[in-house]
Parts: sequence; C-alpha cells; structure tokens
Amino acid sequence: MADGFALGFGPSRPVKYFCYFDFYKYVKPYDHSFSSRFYLYGVLRSRGQVCGSSIYKGGVGDDIAIWTTVDFIALLVLFCMAKFVIGMPFVAIFLIYKYRRRHLAMDKNIEEFLQAHNNFLPIRYSYLNIKKITRNFKHKLGEGGYGSVYKGMLRSGNEVAIKILKNSKAHGQDFISEVATIGRIHHVNVVQLIGFCFEGSKQALVYDLMSNGSLDKHIFGKEGDKFLDIKKIYEIALGVARGIDYLHRGCDMQILHFDIKPHNILLDKNFTPKVSDFGLAKLYPTDYSIVSLTAARGTLGYMAPELFYKNIGGVSYKADVYSFGMMLMEMAGRRKNINANAKHSSQIYFPMWVYDHVSEGTSVEMEEVVEEEKNVIKKMIIVALWCIQLDLDHRPPMRKVLEMLEGDIGKLHMPPKPLIYPPDVPVNNDKAEMELETLSTSPSASIISASFPFRDSNDI
Repeated sequence: MADGFALGFGPSRPVKYFCYFDFYKYVKPYDHSFSSRFYLYGVLRSRGQVCGSSIYKGGVGDDIAIWTTVDFIALLVLFCMAKFVIGMPFVAIFLIYKYRRRHLAMDKNIEEFLQAHNNFLPIRYSYLNIKKITRNFKHKLGEGGYGSVYKGMLRSGNEVAIKILKNSKAHGQDFISEVATIGRIHHVNVVQLIGFCFEGSKQALVYDLMSNGSLDKHIFGKEGDKFLDIKKIYEIALGVARGIDYLHRGCDMQILHFDIKPHNILLDKNFTPKVSDFGLAKLYPTDYSIVSLTAARGTLGYMAPELFYKNIGGVSYKADVYSFGMMLMEMAGRRKNINANAKHSSQIYFPMWVYDHVSEGTSVEMEEVVEEEKNVIKKMIIVALWCIQLDLDHRPPMRKVLEMLEGDIGKLHMPPKPLIYPPDVPVNNDKAEMELETLSTSPSASIISASFPFRDSNDI
C-alpha cells in the first residue's frame, strides 16, 4: 500500500495542505464527492505536493485538506478586502503628507520672496487685521475664480477693496505676480496696491476701492440701462492706453499684463480707469523684444493669436496691444465682439461687420449719437482694427496707439479687413458664416486678423 492510500485512522498528525491548482492536471472530473477526494488523496500522497497554507478546508480523513477553486477565490477576496481596509488609512496618511509637504514648500518659497523684496513691497497686514478692516468680511463686493472681494475701511477712513485669494497651487504664483508687479507701479491709470496679507493659505491683497466697479458693467449693460456717453468712453480708452504704455516702458522692468479686458479695467468715483488684476502678468527686461512663456495665458476673445499659433511669431508686448484693440472695439460698439444672437450672420463677429460700414463711409448706427461723437467712434474703430492685425511687425506699439487716438481722424487710414483665417487660406462664404457661428459658442476657437505693413518704428 506504499503507493496507495490508508483505509484506517492513525494517530493525530499535522494536517498537510495541498494547493488545488498544483494538482489540477491530475484531476479528472473532480465533483467534490467522497470517491473523488480519495482519488486525489492517493495522487498527492504519492507525489508529496504540499501547499504550505494554514487554512483548513474540508479534509479527507485527518491528514489532508483540499482547496477547491471556490475556496481559492474566496481566500483571494478576503485577502484583498483585508489589504484594502488596512492599507487605505496608510494611503490617506501618505497623500495628506505629500499635500502638506508641497504646500509648505510653496509657502516657504513665497515667504522667502517676500523677505527678499521687503524694501519694494507695500504694507503687510496680519490676517487678524484683514478681518478687522472688513468687519469680519461683512460686505462682499464680488466673487470670481481667483476668490472673493470684500469692502473694508482703514483707520485713516479710506475705503479699500480686499481680494481674498482661494487656496490653490496656481494662486501661489498669482499672489507673487500681483505683489511683485503692482508693488512697484505708481501711475494714475494703474490700480494701487496698498498692502497684502500672507499667512500660509490665508492670502489677501488690499487695493483702493473703485466705487464704479469694472468697465464691462458700463458698456455691456442690459437693455434700458444707462450707458456712459461716448465722450466718457473715449476718455476711458485714452486712460487705459496710457496705463498699458506705462507698463510697457515706464518702469525699470517691462511689465506684460496678458489679460487686458473690460472686466479688468476698474473705474474710481470719477470714472478714471485703472488697469487691474496682475495675476497673469510677467516681468521682463526692457530690452526683450521677444519673451518666453511656458503656456498661453489670458481670456479667450482677447488673447493675441501668437499666444496659441506659434508659427505667427514670438510673444511680446504686442499681445497686450491686441487685447486692447479687441476691448477698444467693444467700447466703440458697446457690445461684445462675438454675438451668437445677432440678427444677421454677418453681425456675429463685430470687427468684420463694422469694417464694411466704416470703409464704405456708413456710420455705425447708435442711438442718440451726434455727428461729433460719430467721428470719435470711427476713430476708435480704426485704431482698434490696427491693434488686432495678425503680423506682429504691423501691429502698432502702445505709444503709437495713443498717438492715433489723440490725433486727427483725417490722418488715419483703414487697415485690411479682419478675418478668421490667415490671408493665404481660401475661405468659402458659407463656411465662414458657419465657422463664425461655431466661434461664438466654442471656447476653443480663436479670432485672427489680416496683416498690413505698419511702416512706423515698432520700438516700445
């Protein structure tokens, strides 16, 4: 019986365990029956295959236990569940540790930056001071992706607007950009940074309060709202142009804003415009004609085409010129440049539609506009059309834009018609209308314009 199996019961011995998958090839039709188990027992005894497990499951006699497929799967499930239950707290602890470590490193970098540039920075407030100034954040002025803005009052009696930044990875860089940029700027048409707060995740910026809000509220009002008159809009355009020109060539560093749009132009109690929101701004040496960027930045509809079409040319201060041109066009027409609800398809993209009217000598129809105001509107439109030229060499610098706005309209001539395609791409009219409709609803589409030689110097 050396090669067979014992029929009797001997003394108690340690149970041997056999892996079902190890001897599966020896099993014919294994059906969990008594005879099948004895058959397996005989095979395993002769071959001495031991699994090494400590789980007892349905043995034959007192010296063998056999695992079935169901047994193995159940054990695997139990093992995975145990691993999950035990492992999850460790994973959670590890992720929290990594998150805290990353943010602590970011906070440390910001603090080192603030200490290194302490002599150039405005007043630093504690978070407790911020709560007192805002009366525990009682009066909320607005909210956006950056965070929330609250009204406050200093001990001197001056009203301020305090921007509380959301705690995110990007806003650490935004915070440094704003403090480093606005902290060194002193111009009547650029918002003044009074102070800041930095206590880890608690970050705040303190500005003079702009009681008339942002420009977009005054040019994109609802039907029946009272708009600013053309004279005031023109004065605001001149002020914004002066502010941007100062950023480009009035400081010891060249400051590129990269987000010029109506929402970022604030108006004080006298409607004096202030360029604001420097979260995307970058500082470069004044002799840099081309600058480097790791990614496109700005707001769709105002972003210069070279920011996302690399074959057009390098990025420079001309990106701000393009954004100003798109904004100036909206100020002149008191409407968005892209309007999917326009009565006619030709009016979807305002620059194309208005070009035909101005070039043909037809004034843009606006209610309660006298002849003198029509000339101002025409001048603003022509200057805006020059600002949104595709070729960087043909797009005027801000100092030239300012000269054109302040000069006589009789000295201005019309640029080429703005297009949604480069000049060398044939365009079908039906296709163009369809693209315009898509453009008005798609955030990924972009506007580009035709080019024309602008012979004047392009130096800042």
